[in-house]
Amino acid sequence: MPVPVLPLRPLWHMGALHPYEQALTLLLAFGPFLVLGLVIWRRRNEQDDEHGEHDAPVPGDDRSPADGREHLS
Repeated sequence: MPVPVLPLRPLWHMGALHPYEQALTLLLAFGPFLVLGLVIWRRRNEQDDEHGEHDAPVPGDDRSPADGREHLS
């Protein structure tokens, strides 16, 4: 028994994309992740700079001078 697929045919294939449409699709697909990665990278750099300026190493302190965070022991 044949299944009528003619009405669903446009949903399967919309045709080839033009080069600018391909670029726009890639930008829309991956652009937000790139922006998010950039924001996270910048915020971490800002936080590292803030911790480096205000935290002076104290003798006998349990914190490592490399990362400025307390060790859980």
